[in-house]
Amino acid sequence: MDQKSNTFLETQPIGRLMAKYAVPCVISLLVAALYNIVDQLFIANADYLGSYGNAANTVVFPLTVVALSIAVMIGDGCCAFVSISLGANRRDAAHKSIGSAVLLCVSASLLLTAFYLLLQESILTLFGGRVNEETFRHAKEYFFWITLGVPFYMFGQAMNPVIRSDGSPKFAMTATLAGALVNIVLDPVFIFIFRWGMMGAAVATVAGQVLTAALSIWYLRHMKAVQLEGSSFRFHPVLMKEYLPLGICSLLSQISLVMAMAAIQNMTLKFGALDPVFGQKQYAQIPMAVLGIVMKFFQIVISIAVGLAAGCIPVVGYNIGAGRKDRARALFTRLLAAEAVVGGIALLVVELLPQQLIGLFGAANESAYYTQYGVKCFRVYLCMVALATVNKGTFIYLQSLGQALESTALSLVREVVFGVGFALLLPCWFGLDGVLYSMPASDVLTFLVGVVVIARTYHILGKSSSSPVNFCEN
Repeated sequence: MDQKSNTFLETQPIGRLMAKYAVPCVISLLVAALYNIVDQLFIANADYLGSYGNAANTVVFPLTVVALSIAVMIGDGCCAFVSISLGANRRDAAHKSIGSAVLLCVSASLLLTAFYLLLQESILTLFGGRVNEETFRHAKEYFFWITLGVPFYMFGQAMNPVIRSDGSPKFAMTATLAGALVNIVLDPVFIFIFRWGMMGAAVATVAGQVLTAALSIWYLRHMKAVQLEGSSFRFHPVLMKEYLPLGICSLLSQISLVMAMAAIQNMTLKFGALDPVFGQKQYAQIPMAVLGIVMKFFQIVISIAVGLAAGCIPVVGYNIGAGRKDRARALFTRLLAAEAVVGGIALLVVELLPQQLIGLFGAANESAYYTQYGVKCFRVYLCMVALATVNKGTFIYLQSLGQALESTALSLVREVVFGVGFALLLPCWFGLDGVLYSMPASDVLTFLVGVVVIARTYHILGKSSSSPVNFCEN
């Protein structure tokens, strides 16, 4: 085929395209984030699990993010590359990159599953699972069943952006939503009726992931802009070298988040034991459980921020491939404004309604310390959430331009240099409160760095050009 596919990405109004692609992507990522928080909601309100089960869920959560990080590296990188390739009329590169991404995802997921099963106890200990015996027992049970679903989870998450790049954001959303609905329906059945405990929560989650993966496989057999062939399903190292760097930011942003969570959870364990209240055995799991709830809420907010930006990847990539920097610049302006609005709304919620939020997670069945610490966590830990959403949108937009180096560097600075560094240092001066201060401190400093990058991006996109621009020159 000689004509370009998806040419409407170069002609339709920017606002309409942003709504068409970003909204389904936001919903898809929100649903993915809800997988874990839905488990935690039902676990928290089960009288035989409570804060022990919540703490166990918090311990396992970063390990699901590791799986997600590998999946989004492959999927987001492939999505950006396919979009740019279609804009430049490189259809052969597009279908081969998708086939190799499928093989890479399956291989990586099986290796990660084997690694998790072999080193289960050591891994859980690394993430603070031994806060007490009851929490560790629940964490092992939940982790085992979640691990069995890793291949399905990774495949569904990796193929979601690929499906969007083919011009089907609604199907990508539907595939994720269908899996989440299965999880929501099965969770109360398995936890409250069958009383399967942590196993029930995990099995419900895996069942939803299997459905999402199955729908993704169906779509790959019925693609629109890209037609997969037998020759597509090879590793194609040359193409992998092109698209994987475009997904490195997604990988590192998630992996560095895992590093930050590991630091936060271990410092919570260490300084919680020194706290006059939480140093008592019957309350030891509360800081871990509450912090996990707050992080899950943040994950929902950041999923909206990521969805807004990631949904724009096909639009930005196509227009850059077609030499339309003016449209890419206009989209960047709209994106930053939308990210600021999302962050502002989230800030109002956590500052005005923290007690209602923690009340959703079984506060009525817990001691007063549970609610008190929950209110404090929401108000302090997320007080700079508006800056966090703008930061995240900027990182991903740079990725969609092919600016892999800058995007990756910013993400590493936020999560590793600031995120891990402050999580390790601030508790030394402020005790358990220092863990909470690490988040806003990181977001403020990252935003100051990001302002410079935003200005430079506007400058680059403001230059006139009549030919496609290679943003991969870093």
